[in-house]
Amino acid sequence: MSMISWQMVEQNKPLVKKESEVMDPGPGEVRIKVAGCGVCHTDLGFLYDGVRTKSALPLTLGHEISGVVEACGNGAESWQSKAVIIPAVMPCGECDLCKRGKGNICRAQKMPGNDIQGGFATHIVVPAAQLCEVPGGSAEGIIGASGVTLAEMSIIADAVTTPYQAIVEAGGINPDDTAIYVGVGGVGGFGALLAKAMGAAVIAIDIDQAKLDRLAPHVDKVFNSAEMPFKELRKAVTGWVKEQGRRLTEWKIFETSGTAPGQKTAFGLLTFGAHLGVVGFTMAAPELRLSNLMAFHATAKGNWGCLPEYYPPVVKLVLEGKIPLAEFVKTFPLEQINEVFELAHERKILQRPVMVPGNQ
Repeated sequence: MSMISWQMVEQNKPLVKKESEVMDPGPGEVRIKVAGCGVCHTDLGFLYDGVRTKSALPLTLGHEISGVVEACGNGAESWQSKAVIIPAVMPCGECDLCKRGKGNICRAQKMPGNDIQGGFATHIVVPAAQLCEVPGGSAEGIIGASGVTLAEMSIIADAVTTPYQAIVEAGGINPDDTAIYVGVGGVGGFGALLAKAMGAAVIAIDIDQAKLDRLAPHVDKVFNSAEMPFKELRKAVTGWVKEQGRRLTEWKIFETSGTAPGQKTAFGLLTFGAHLGVVGFTMAAPELRLSNLMAFHATAKGNWGCLPEYYPPVVKLVLEGKIPLAEFVKTFPLEQINEVFELAHERKILQRPVMVPGNQ
């Protein structure tokens, strides 16, 4: 049986289509027929921005993957025919770090499209231990009353679970919190939706008015940071929070733009007791006054991926319709991957793109 994959062979060059024989899963592994694979800012960083992959090229990119298990290796038979989401970061589960609940920094972790072959393909072989089952899922049609397909749910693997992990790292979200998202494209937009589903007052900040307009019905306030100097933005944010009768301290701020200006904006919004979650990635190095953390008794913490144990509650939120996933996702045939990469790189797609293989 053959499979199709689209591989990165060189930076700043189109992905190359490759046909090969499917791999048989080894012990503890499964082979998954891909339903969908999301296009992430990280994929664009690998192809266009000089970010290096862990594995040598050629490499199939793609780490937001959903599908159906079609073959199982020894010890993984219980996964046969199940609909699943593959975590974007799969800890080994056996090392000292994993046993102490620190799987995000497991040194043997596997990330599809980086450490191992990724999901812009018709099939993928991965370890079974960290998979997340999608109850009632199948390769075709809407899943239950959720309004989403298994292909669309692929983005849970990063765009939704990563901001969920960041919320956990911030100590959780409750109705007394004001959550501020700087950059509301993929991860940031879904983070804002998560925070709202958890009851927080949510402020969205971006330079793209179209993104803000799309998100505005689902959050409490939006600000276009391109339309005002930073001091005016901070004053406007503070004024709105005060008008709502909410705390002017302990804001939970999430930098999700993955840009140097976004990082400066998020850091500049720190207030007394605030928490800054650094979720976006950029190769740029903004100049920041770290002493603000001391002066405000604030915290800043990076966030890499999401522990597999947090996937089921996120899937539950989606299946219950508490996150309007389908509205923020757009599917494309896998054959159009190079065109979609270009559009995403040029920021001409508002929704999260998901590549869907044809019948193979």
